[in-house]
Amino acid sequence: MFCTVTFSSSMAFIFVLVLATTEASSEKTKTVEFNVKPGGVVHTFKEGIGKYECSFTYAAQGGTNEDWLMSVGLSDDDRLFSCSLWRPQGKSYLFFTQFKAEMKGTKIEYASAYSQTGHSDVPLRPEEFTIGDSTVTQTDGKFSAQLSKLTVIGRTGHDEL
Repeated sequence: MFCTVTFSSSMAFIFVLVLATTEASSEKTKTVEFNVKPGGVVHTFKEGIGKYECSFTYAAQGGTNEDWLMSVGLSDDDRLFSCSLWRPQGKSYLFFTQFKAEMKGTKIEYASAYSQTGHSDVPLRPEEFTIGDSTVTQTDGKFSAQLSKLTVIGRTGHDEL
C-alpha cells in the first residue's frame, strides 16, 4: 500500500528549515553523526525522540567509511516527526545496494531522496524509491545506487482534545 504525498516540496523544505533554525528544546530536535560502512553487509542506525523513531537500514559497496548526519525533529504541536539523513560533504562515493528508512509512531506524508547534494542538488527519480505508510525503500531494478540525502516527514496522529 502506498500513501499519497500531501506535502508540497516547498512545505517540507519550510518545515525542515523551521526545525533547523528554531531554537527548539533538546527534547524536540536531535542531530547525531553516524558512520556509513561499505562491504555489502546490512547495517542499521536509529535515532528517536520520545515514542517516535527513525531507522536507516542499508547495504553499500565501494569506497571507505563515510561520516553522515541524522537529524530528527518533532514539531511544536507534536503532530509532525521528521527524519533527515545526509552526507555533509555532498556526494557519497558509496554504491548503495539497498536502503530503507522506517518511521515508528507516524504515517509518512512526504519523502524526498537525492543522489547528490550541495551546490547542485540532484533528486532521485520518483521511480527509484517507494513511499509506504511507514517506510521509504529503494525500488529494486530502478534505483541507481546513488544516495546522498533522504528526508522523511510523518504525521504522528497526535490530536489535541
